Amino acid sequence: MTLSPRACELAEALVVQLRKEYQDGCRDRYQVDLLVQRWQIAVDQLEPAEGRRLLQSIRPLLRGYHGLGMGERQHTLVETGQDLARLAGIERKPKTAAPPANSPPPAAKASLELDSEVMYLKGVGPQAGARLHKLGIHNVRDLILHLPRRWEDRTTVRPIGSLRPGAVETVQGKLGSLKTKSPRRGMTISEIPLSDPTGTVILTWFNQPHAIKSLQPGSSVLAVGKVEENYGQLQINTPELETGDEHIQAGRIVPVYPLTGQMSQKWLRKVLFQAVPTYAPKLPDPIPEHILQRHSFPRKGPAVVEFHWPGDFTRRDWARRRLAFEELFLVQMELAEQRKDRETEPRKLFYDLSKPLLDSFIQRLPFAPTGAQHRVMGQILKDLQRDVPMNRLLQGDVGAGKTVVAAFAAWCAFQSGYQSAIMAPTEILSEQHYHKLQELLEPAGVRCARLSGSQKKAEKRKVYEGLANHSIDLVVGTHALIQEGVEFSKLGTVVVDEQHKFGVMQRTVLRQKGHNPDLLVMTATPIPRTLALTLYGDLEVSRLDELPPGRQPIHSESVPFSERRRVYDEIRQQINEGRQAYIICPLVEETEKVEATAAVEEAEVLRTRVFPEFSVGLLHGRMKGADKEKVMQDFRQGVHQILISTTVIEVGVDVPNATVMLVQDANRFGLAQLHQLRGRVGRGKHQSRCIFMGDAKSEDSARRLKAIARLSDGFEVAEEDLQIRGPGDFYGLRQSGFPEFKVADLLRDQDLLEIARNEAQQIMREDPELLHSEHKHLRGALENRVNRSAELVH
Repeated sequence: MTLSPRACELAEALVVQLRKEYQDGCRDRYQVDLLVQRWQIAVDQLEPAEGRRLLQSIRPLLRGYHGLGMGERQHTLVETGQDLARLAGIERKPKTAAPPANSPPPAAKASLELDSEVMYLKGVGPQAGARLHKLGIHNVRDLILHLPRRWEDRTTVRPIGSLRPGAVETVQGKLGSLKTKSPRRGMTISEIPLSDPTGTVILTWFNQPHAIKSLQPGSSVLAVGKVEENYGQLQINTPELETGDEHIQAGRIVPVYPLTGQMSQKWLRKVLFQAVPTYAPKLPDPIPEHILQRHSFPRKGPAVVEFHWPGDFTRRDWARRRLAFEELFLVQMELAEQRKDRETEPRKLFYDLSKPLLDSFIQRLPFAPTGAQHRVMGQILKDLQRDVPMNRLLQGDVGAGKTVVAAFAAWCAFQSGYQSAIMAPTEILSEQHYHKLQELLEPAGVRCARLSGSQKKAEKRKVYEGLANHSIDLVVGTHALIQEGVEFSKLGTVVVDEQHKFGVMQRTVLRQKGHNPDLLVMTATPIPRTLALTLYGDLEVSRLDELPPGRQPIHSESVPFSERRRVYDEIRQQINEGRQAYIICPLVEETEKVEATAAVEEAEVLRTRVFPEFSVGLLHGRMKGADKEKVMQDFRQGVHQILISTTVIEVGVDVPNATVMLVQDANRFGLAQLHQLRGRVGRGKHQSRCIFMGDAKSEDSARRLKAIARLSDGFEVAEEDLQIRGPGDFYGLRQSGFPEFKVADLLRDQDLLEIARNEAQQIMREDPELLHSEHKHLRGALENRVNRSAELVH
């Protein structure tokens, strides 16, 4: 998608300002945060999709610039400027490598193998090796693939006479004599003048005699640090020093690595300066040569060297894209292999498709399904006709009617003599599903049961027996479904709801309870297309993009705590009109670390002081299952007019008479979670409203509160959430088997993701077993990933 002339104009204007800030030493004299805020106002006038792309490209700046350290400011400006320039076509990505600004480090003769213990490297040894182990570095390969998290530009050696106070500078000169003073007990200040023909700067250390004991007057050094002016004299406090001609710590673009305790950047840089150019060329390259040539990518070894020790930022970006492509390509190969394996695994369960499954199901519904529901149920029928089991993802916004589609999948299994299992992440949601499905399907003879961890042993044993002897056709449960002892007679269909809350192994264990059953996974957490290509490349994807008729849009509002009294009056008015209300609190009880409203205490205050005339119920995660169900049942039946709850009601709870929700401390919730909570209202015929109350404590929380009041479509919310949080933490996917990337960024590398997906699919078509000689290293890389038990969400 090409940007409009206005969008390109805005992009170029910001790039120019960011370059000026960089050239000024990142001192924030251009007030970058204010600059970005004004720029956002102009971007908001563009088409929404175009505006999102521009904001996506400056995502690091949206988190705030002024509070960053100098090195982080520098890194953020470079990353953001390059991405924005590339998006707007201001600068073209070089097709071939440009000559380096600095020569790469010299390669020594390799004396070890990639799998050799890291302690045997020169300059490491047993003690340092043990510290490296804490970073997950065990062998030489691990070390050279321990990649920088950012870089600092120390290429310009500035004359001392032209140093800029407030900027991080690199200077070179001769050391003078050491002066030591003790202004008070327990403090020692060491000062050494550093001079060149243009002037003198004072190098200062506080209580660090070890840092200067090897320095000799008259020796030449490079010094790096933030310049300050004190009573007219320039000084650099606690500088990084380098002697000799290696130029590891200064005089070049310098990497900044993740560290552990008792390890310094200076030491790790020195080790990697020697190891990377020596051993990176030995790395096997999993990308076939024809792909490298087609897209002008370098081989892996040179890319790794350039990524650690780039000659300039253009070459660093050139190397970064190559390594990012490899990560995305290997994930896409795994997904392509999963699809191939699934499609070669024959169907073992055959459905009686001569029956009018869809018509007979629709006749039992107390309402007409939406067009989207009708379409998805037709897709499920086609899946059941295929020679391979169904493997379908159903995405649908809150309230779109996914439970009806799950009921249809269970109905198809029942009509052909098979059992169904529906797994939900919480007892409240499983209870909700159970009651709905029981009401819908039991009149037609479907024998339903529920299984959860809180049930008594006798109840569980009865369900176990019913599943084993097929006196139960449909079971709805939580993780209890995958426990030992749960055996099915003829499991035909598995439905996993809110799938992102389960790990891969949990879903796999449930499928293994049957003979390759059909699988439907559902989510009310919309996934943007970029992530869907990565997470669900092996699934068929359906989308419920239509809400049931009669649903009115939910009025959303973000308010500060100062408006609490007005909000309570609005809730009181709704209840006096016969409606009910939710009040959501983030915690069950106060903790020292998080100063948030506690549900238990809040319920007492609301019950006795604010709403003494109403019945107030309390629901939180630490309650027993039976107590939770009692509270929910009382709320459904109108016994309680107000329900105080934590996020245990985030998904699935359906009380049509509840028309107002107040989310307290809304700034502490994620954007997707706020949208899920909002979906608990707006389920009846009356106009509903959701009030998000909280005072933004950060730039991110301010953006979330602004976005949730403005956006109502779940997919738009998902896109915004992805921009704010970044892909790594998107909806807790790290905890759900999401592939973690060291280099790739699913927002900035969408073009690479498309290329990787296309190349992986082509290889699987031409050489599905990876037997060609050019795919030898690719096959080895994929086998290594499997051996490391790298889980993928599917």
